[in-house]
Amino acid sequence: MPQKPPAFWKSRSLVAVCLLPLTGLFWLLASMRRSLFGHGVLASVKLPVPVIVVGNIAVGGSGKTPVVQWLIDVLRGAGYRPGIISRGYGGAFEGVALVGAEADPERYGDEPVLLARTCGCPVAVGADRPAAAARLLADHPECDVLVSDDGLQHYRLQRNIEVVVVDPGTLANRWLFPSGPLREGLSRLADCDVVVAHGVLDPAVVARCRTTPVMRMRLVGEQLHRLGAPEDRVPLSSFVGRRVHAIAGIGRPERFFSQLAEAGLDVVPHAFPDHHRFKAADLAFDEDAPRIMTAKDAVKCESFALADAWVLPVAALIEPGMQETILEKLKHGREAA
Repeated sequence: MPQKPPAFWKSRSLVAVCLLPLTGLFWLLASMRRSLFGHGVLASVKLPVPVIVVGNIAVGGSGKTPVVQWLIDVLRGAGYRPGIISRGYGGAFEGVALVGAEADPERYGDEPVLLARTCGCPVAVGADRPAAAARLLADHPECDVLVSDDGLQHYRLQRNIEVVVVDPGTLANRWLFPSGPLREGLSRLADCDVVVAHGVLDPAVVARCRTTPVMRMRLVGEQLHRLGAPEDRVPLSSFVGRRVHAIAGIGRPERFFSQLAEAGLDVVPHAFPDHHRFKAADLAFDEDAPRIMTAKDAVKCESFALADAWVLPVAALIEPGMQETILEKLKHGREAA
């Protein structure tokens, strides 16, 4: 999938229309594949513990990682001992591995390393998610629930709960790939357990969710810490009115820039592709000003020893009802088993 969405995805343009035959083929193959897994023709793997998949239906970032972090806190608070599995996108590693807080993000991917640092629970990576889950459970048999960071379309792994994060900015023209950004159609939202809306969804999109509960989410962050020194903290408000270099190599960098600007900072934006492999030269700007970056980017920049560089961690605030929905579904799943 492309790192930067093509311009023709923004509307149902002539280029998008010309690609509709390929889109039809993509839809047919994707639908057949899901059906074959659903009917047991293609083998899927059922794990000995419940699996919660946090994914999306569109190409690009939608805010899944903060939702995973939120889920881990909720599960641990309810007495569960969770673990995380991830694809490790952007990393060079092939195979299956456990990832610790000090792991190399260039090797294992930025998101797994960030999750290992912030969640404090076992994390395993691998393109083969059932194999990653098996490795995690073998090394950490105490884990009694797994959260899959992405993997909604990885049907070889059976799941108990599906959480779909939808950022309206990633839906664009709402057509399937390659005419548009969707991996699966909007009708897929009616089949999941919870839709998390990262932004205001169009009523037409909400209608496609049918009876699936839609929970609103926003990301908040009020404290910065110095790059490489998490104990050195300052309030975001201390940068109000100051000119700063804002660095973001995430799916929707404009969200990060807007967050800083709305907090009163004079933002010089520097957008990079999602999962960008930073080099020190990428952050060598002509104008001398503090640098502020996302937590996901920070794990890849700590070795650069940048002066006056700060990190803004964010947390998901999800409206009441989401926690109860997840825990109730897990409870019923346990009783059924």
